[in-house]
Amino acid sequence: MKKSKRTGRRIMLPLTTIVGLGFGAFVAIAIGLVLGLSVSANFRNTFSLLNDKTILSTQALETQLRTHFVSVENAIIGLKPYFDDGTLGFDDTERTLQDLSIALKSNHDITTLVVTSTDRSKLGIYRAPTGKLWRIETDAPPPGMNMQEMPQLSADSPPTWGPLVKHEVGLFANVSVPLVRDGKVAGMLTAATSMEELAHIVSAQDEGGDNTVFIIADGDQVILHSDAPWLQTGGSIQDKLPGSWQTIGDPVLAAMVNEEKLDEFKKAAELGIDVSTVDANNEEYIVMKAQLDGFSDRPWTVGQYYLSATVSRELRRLAGSMFVGFGALVVSVLIAFWMGRRVARPLRYLAVQSKRIGSLSLNEVEPLPRSRVAEIDQVALAFNSMVEGLKAMNTYVPRSLFIKLMRLGGGNAAQARGAELTILFTDIVGFTALSEHLSAEETASLLNDHFAILVEAVEGEGGTVDKFLGDGMLAFWGAPDARPDHAEAAVRTARRIAAALHQSNLNAVTQGRPPMALRIGIHTGPAVVGNVGALDRWNYTVVGDTVNAAERLQTLGKEVPENPEVVILASADTVAHLPGERHQRPVGAHHLRGRSGQMEVYWLDPFPQSKPVHRPVERPVSAAE
Repeated sequence: MKKSKRTGRRIMLPLTTIVGLGFGAFVAIAIGLVLGLSVSANFRNTFSLLNDKTILSTQALETQLRTHFVSVENAIIGLKPYFDDGTLGFDDTERTLQDLSIALKSNHDITTLVVTSTDRSKLGIYRAPTGKLWRIETDAPPPGMNMQEMPQLSADSPPTWGPLVKHEVGLFANVSVPLVRDGKVAGMLTAATSMEELAHIVSAQDEGGDNTVFIIADGDQVILHSDAPWLQTGGSIQDKLPGSWQTIGDPVLAAMVNEEKLDEFKKAAELGIDVSTVDANNEEYIVMKAQLDGFSDRPWTVGQYYLSATVSRELRRLAGSMFVGFGALVVSVLIAFWMGRRVARPLRYLAVQSKRIGSLSLNEVEPLPRSRVAEIDQVALAFNSMVEGLKAMNTYVPRSLFIKLMRLGGGNAAQARGAELTILFTDIVGFTALSEHLSAEETASLLNDHFAILVEAVEGEGGTVDKFLGDGMLAFWGAPDARPDHAEAAVRTARRIAAALHQSNLNAVTQGRPPMALRIGIHTGPAVVGNVGALDRWNYTVVGDTVNAAERLQTLGKEVPENPEVVILASADTVAHLPGERHQRPVGAHHLRGRSGQMEVYWLDPFPQSKPVHRPVERPVSAAE
């Protein structure tokens, strides 16, 4: 309030102006503080994301390399017993060479397979770069082996990796196991893998022109380099591999002698990943390195480097946004409130839908709406695409298996291992004749309704549906989550299926459709369960004689007279796990196709609680069944 010089009257400011100015100043200060905190948080989040990217990219490279080498190691572990018991060896060279050829053809990670006797005689197979297999029957060192540097093995030595071997056809890593007869070392079996086999792994990890992936072995030898034909800094080192990282000709690797560690990457450092910066050719680079042990006589260094500008650009963008935000503060005070509500609404909606994804309730997830804000629109598009992808994948992978693996910790729980499981195998009786007069759509609908009954019963008892085989189903209990009552759960499932099928048949008869009969085989025993496959083609499944036996028991149900609605046959191994079972009857020892010896088989009552009237299913049975 002031006085006017002309009139002497005080100038009065309107209350709206005072409140407006005061509120505007308050909002400006509040938004300024929020903006400052947001920028600070963004800087922290950016480095957190860089940490995560560093960890993921480095661990992805390590994982693929370990998968490759473990595949090579497992091959000789699998062959060793046949040499130890004399099935294979120098006594029958032709069969030995044939079996080694088969092993080499089935495992493309291996370049050379050689068995060496104590007198240094060698017998093996080598795969040339053209793919042709060559026999090794001379005393000359084969590709991948240097007899002077081969490991000294005792009878109880585990698979042992030797030093890298440079041969005229390439660079090789090799692993050996002792061959033992009568408690003494009778030779060793060696598998070698060419570094050329790893080139595609290194190339696949290269994310573009600003990224380079490399592997250093034997202390200082660069053996693989994703940009060997043309470096980021210019020039080529293609003809210099392997070579010392200090002298090979890559200025960035040579500059690692003066590297400076970055303290911002503490999370990566805790996982054994060193992140540092180096200066080369007037540019700054970020270098990430980790040690890979166990696949040579000395640790390897796997790493990659980025042009630092790729990270600096993001930081400069954040800094720029800060200055733009403060510059536009006055103009955006009112808009900020509206935009805040507009931004918060889809984020809250995203949180709700994300929670549903976390519980794999994919059918309840609603698509995110499109937005005029580019970033939010991109998030919505990416989220909706992710949901559709998960729904498509969940069509082929059981949701219950997903949830179990997530609860137990994905990678470790899915690793192939031996376990005692109970296997359940089903098959529709006379399905060929039953579907003979149905259209393709009617056949698919019939199977889908039938499989829905099976899946509901299996998942209701905590089992895992492995796969559908034509009109049959394979399910198992005891993995990935161990449970002592796996046999009891499988039998309960079989009876739940029988009850549901009986009700379905009653409905079918009232609707003028033919009823369906089912055979079920159950067997308990050891099996291999987990991820089986190669590279990006994995399948969580069970394999082994126990699976085959369950299928044979189901097939044996064809011999049950009077064509009952449901036949459940179980092995004595399964019945031994059913201490309170009273509704069963032994049907004698039977020879199952493809198995030696005989198996004690039991008939289990499908309807132990109630005794509905069942009449034989009247329909033709095809000769194929």
